[in-house]
Amino acid sequence: MKAQSNLVTVIIPNWNGKHLLQICLQALERQVLKNFDVIVVDNGSEDDSVSYMEKMHPLVNIVKLNENTGFAKACNIGIRKSCAKYIALLNNDTEPSDSWLEALIETIESAPDDVGCLASKMLQYHHPTLIDDAGDILTWRGGAFKQGHGKEAVHFNQKKEVLFPCAGAALYRRHILVKLGGFDETFVMYLEDIDLGLRIRLLGYKCFFVPQAEVLHVGHGSDISRERYIFFTARNRLLVFLKNIPLLLLIQKSPSLLYGWLFFWIVHRGHFLHLKGSLSVVKQIPHIVKERRKLGNLSKLSVIKTRQLISNEWPEISIFRLLRNTLFG
Repeated sequence: MKAQSNLVTVIIPNWNGKHLLQICLQALERQVLKNFDVIVVDNGSEDDSVSYMEKMHPLVNIVKLNENTGFAKACNIGIRKSCAKYIALLNNDTEPSDSWLEALIETIESAPDDVGCLASKMLQYHHPTLIDDAGDILTWRGGAFKQGHGKEAVHFNQKKEVLFPCAGAALYRRHILVKLGGFDETFVMYLEDIDLGLRIRLLGYKCFFVPQAEVLHVGHGSDISRERYIFFTARNRLLVFLKNIPLLLLIQKSPSLLYGWLFFWIVHRGHFLHLKGSLSVVKQIPHIVKERRKLGNLSKLSVIKTRQLISNEWPEISIFRLLRNTLFG
């Protein structure tokens, strides 16, 4: 597993995932592609994850943190530790197929320079004939969705362009990540890969889904409370748009964004943390302004192309049906 030519580094953030790491790391040891290294960034685990890896997987490079810094910061630390040409991000609750890395590297090495990242074919661990994620989409109502989720995997056997990958199993050109400063650590958790993927697309790069790069994914591998989920998803949905979308387009799409906000507020049954998370964006205004200026100097897409990039589709039920179901069961 030790890198020979340092072509790619696989980065795995971990927090109390000892029960998951055995399957994930053993799968990496079976990879057909051999010239890669592995960095596990441990977010202050208390379940002997580190001692397990030191004993059973001594070739893994372990970065030990004293506390849970979140997914975004853990990934950034791993990216800074790597000198590889490519960065593969992998969740600890995954089992990549033996040819996973080989399929991704063969695709990116033969792709034009404007292909900046690749999405894996993520399958449901307990139902491997079904898709977990075949590339992510972002809608103008603020929702981010997994393409193909719950559908038969046999229907997803063609390489195709997608909006951006799920960072649970994705490949990136490292120089792009460095140029963008990696993940935005303000996000802490949830939608940080959506934000990164959107910024990569705004720079003019493309993303492709690679069906040969199969990965089994358990999902919800880290035990995050419902309260933290509601707070951060409410806040981060707004951050994605306020940071990255031109002001004129934000104004034009404000009715759609409001619709989405109300939809998720009803989904969470008016939970006060949904409102608190949304209002906490106010504290991020200096950061938002700074990031908008930075991205404005790098962005290659016009307002028209940016509008087309984000989907008008809405995979969920209507807000009226949701409200009816919530009130009357």
